[in-house]
Amino acid sequence: MRHRLTVIGSGYLGITHAACMAELGHEVLGLDIDEDRVRSLNQGELPIHEQGLGELLRRNLAAGRLRFGTDPKEAAAFGDLHFLCLGTPQRKDSGAADLSQLDAAVAALAPHLDRPCLVVGKSTVPVGTAERLAARLTELAPAGEAAELAWNPEFLREGHAVEDTLSPDRIVLGVRPGRAEGLLRDLYGPLGDIPTVVTDYATAELVKTAANAFLATKISYINAIAEVCEAAGADVVRLAEALGHDERIGRRFLAAGLGFGGGCLPKDIRAFVARAEELGTGESLEFLRQVDAINLRRRTRAVDHARELVAGSFAGRKVAVLGAAFKPESDDIRDSPALDVAAAIAREGGQVSVYDPAALDNARKAFPDLAYAASAAEAARGAEVVLLLTEWREFVELDPAALGQEVAVRAVVDGRNVLDPAAWRAAGWTYRSLGRR
Repeated sequence: MRHRLTVIGSGYLGITHAACMAELGHEVLGLDIDEDRVRSLNQGELPIHEQGLGELLRRNLAAGRLRFGTDPKEAAAFGDLHFLCLGTPQRKDSGAADLSQLDAAVAALAPHLDRPCLVVGKSTVPVGTAERLAARLTELAPAGEAAELAWNPEFLREGHAVEDTLSPDRIVLGVRPGRAEGLLRDLYGPLGDIPTVVTDYATAELVKTAANAFLATKISYINAIAEVCEAAGADVVRLAEALGHDERIGRRFLAAGLGFGGGCLPKDIRAFVARAEELGTGESLEFLRQVDAINLRRRTRAVDHARELVAGSFAGRKVAVLGAAFKPESDDIRDSPALDVAAAIAREGGQVSVYDPAALDNARKAFPDLAYAASAAEAARGAEVVLLLTEWREFVELDPAALGQEVAVRAVVDGRNVLDPAAWRAAGWTYRSLGRR
């Protein structure tokens, strides 16, 4: 069945969900308070870097299945389902999640909901948020209890968001008894036979936060082992390879290096801890504080390696940083380990030149005091140390001999353990990494 739905919030999640639902044949109205962003989206201009999403956006705009607007009253009249895709960043005064965008969206939409409809939360939120919002909907909506709420968390990976939306590994539906489950099953029906877990609000909310906490823990685990490997003269890459053959453990997320960043894992584990403390179960998630600390320590260790390669001081030294996005195939610089390291070196007097294939515009806005280059070769020109901090394919495939012609000193810190140490050393480079001898 073809549905009419709105997607409230035109950020990374909202644009992806809106375009993908239109691709499934539904009629979609995206809603945002930023008039410039809405205008650009209606012209087919994508404000983020995401593989395949621009083409999807333009195709469905042209087909008439997708458009964007700013009026919550229009959205209420248009849609039978309303998806909440708002950001829940970390609060400035604590580790807790800032739910102000979500609350504002509900407050703007609910007074116009005068007929039966379903509001569906997709944002990552502290457990208990859905119950509170359901009560708020009933209070504010003219339709009362006929304005139902469901919680349907997203599990997108930046760089693979379209694939993860159109070919998900699971669908989680947090619903109360009623028509919500049937509506959502019908909406997602065109995706095929996807494993679907139907549960209550609290469990659905916790599925997302627990998943992110597990992934963060796995990354920090191998990075903790990397610290031991460095001290013992072992190779964490080979160690992770051996661990990965154990099917109980698996190889994914055992890539030791600079650690995680972005707009999800760091803030989500902190919000999870904060919410557990509010519930009186803070001790149960105390280990996540160490997960966070290990992750941040990797950035310090990368700076230490680079400093050692320039004889103990960055003052007046030219340093090349390859990478600005928190991960490849993205222009997202939120909590970027690469830019954190670059800024730390600059604070110590290093003359830092940063290059990234997609994230330079965002990096310039956030870190205007750093210098930026148009290519890896330009960033490396005259450098006394090169740091590879985001594992873009073009960096992994760099020719060490050719890059060696650009630098003043052939010294490299492989912050992602993606280079071939033997090849770089054979080309005359001093090679350092996080977790290898």
